Amino acid sequence: MPPERTDLTESSSLSSAANAPVAVTLVVPCYNEEEVLEDTARVLLALIEAQVTAGRLSPASSVLFVDDGSRDRTWARIETLTVRHPGRVTAARLSRNMGHQYALLAGLSLAPGDALVTIDADLQDDPAVIPQMIERFRDGHDVVYGVRRERATDSAYKRLTAGAFYWLMRRMGADVIANHADFRLMSRRAIEALLSFGEANLFLRGVVRLVGFKAAEVHYDRHARQTGETKYSTPQMAALAIEGITSFSVAPLRVISALGLLTSVFAVAVTVWVLIVALTNPSAVPGWASTVLPITFIAGIQILSLGVIGEYVGKIYLETKRRPRFIVDQTIGLPGAQVPDRR
Repeated sequence: MPPERTDLTESSSLSSAANAPVAVTLVVPCYNEEEVLEDTARVLLALIEAQVTAGRLSPASSVLFVDDGSRDRTWARIETLTVRHPGRVTAARLSRNMGHQYALLAGLSLAPGDALVTIDADLQDDPAVIPQMIERFRDGHDVVYGVRRERATDSAYKRLTAGAFYWLMRRMGADVIANHADFRLMSRRAIEALLSFGEANLFLRGVVRLVGFKAAEVHYDRHARQTGETKYSTPQMAALAIEGITSFSVAPLRVISALGLLTSVFAVAVTVWVLIVALTNPSAVPGWASTVLPITFIAGIQILSLGVIGEYVGKIYLETKRRPRFIVDQTIGLPGAQVPDRR
């Protein structure tokens, strides 16, 4: 019957669309990565070629390297790769070092494709699971998170601090996925939603969660870094943790309120104790502890509170300036690429 034929036609069209090759761009932020770029390009290009041959990816799929103001020969190596692999390797160079999160955002703003995959240049995050991400995308997921199974390649110190970070983030009310960094796939509509967030204080792991949409996870084992050095020192990791907590939670301010209440109770208790001593034992000479300890304790709480409040005030200050989060100096292979305005 005609209605049945129409339903079958619609079903066939949907199935065909779901199985059609998709154009995917692999976005790779780079900062002083000249030692690993050749191997990185070789691995990622081989992966794309294999997926194109299998009919899962469109021939329009590519790799976009984003040079985050490197001081070594990273950009020269990237330029060579774009000449050697025209159309398959594209590039963008930021005007100066903006930071990993902003380099990622620049790549997401510039890259074409039905879906974008972000992965670091050292390839410690396993590219072999990218086909799984693509399959989840073809199944209808707009965001696919790459999540580490374990942290066996990390030092005991790194495992301890990472565990403490994710525990603290969850306790503070921030919605983050444990053992997920910035290795993920996002659909075009998820990217457009992400770019509508105009905040200057950028913590992508949290912002992507705010986008919503249907999400999935793929799990992998992280490799040890083969060459080069990590670009995240302990102070930088601490700064990233502070950025994440203060960008997505007001819990520290509430902790200050609780500390203020406890300090007030403590001060009242000390006052009552001093009055009792004065009334019951007039000959007693008050010791230095009854004076110095309360003053020191209360002063410490005040300084800590001012520091936390200052962190939030500083973020407000940066947001109100509305400065561009990154500036693109040069692009290769991205004709007509435009950076969306901050909203």
